[in-house]
Amino acid sequence: MKTEVYSWRVSPDLKTGLEREARRRKMSLSAVLDLAAQDWLKRTDVDQNDDEKQRNLHQAASACFGIFAGDDPRRSEKVRQAVRQRLRRRHGR
Repeated sequence: MKTEVYSWRVSPDLKTGLEREARRRKMSLSAVLDLAAQDWLKRTDVDQNDDEKQRNLHQAASACFGIFAGDDPRRSEKVRQAVRQRLRRRHGR
């Protein structure tokens, strides 16, 4: 049973297209909107839980991460300088 209401403004062209599609499918406009929303949710992979999303994002980003190793206890204070030196060596700037 549907109990929730959601409304939004659309352009006249979009409204006309949605109404045309509803008539073509012999469905109500709300049924067409339900189908469109359900299809969009499936395509955006909403079922994936947040922990899994975070793992995937971290894994993708980790390819871009660099590692600074060393015995300097003040390394974090000098990170800007170290990054700039590394970029100069890598890119000749």
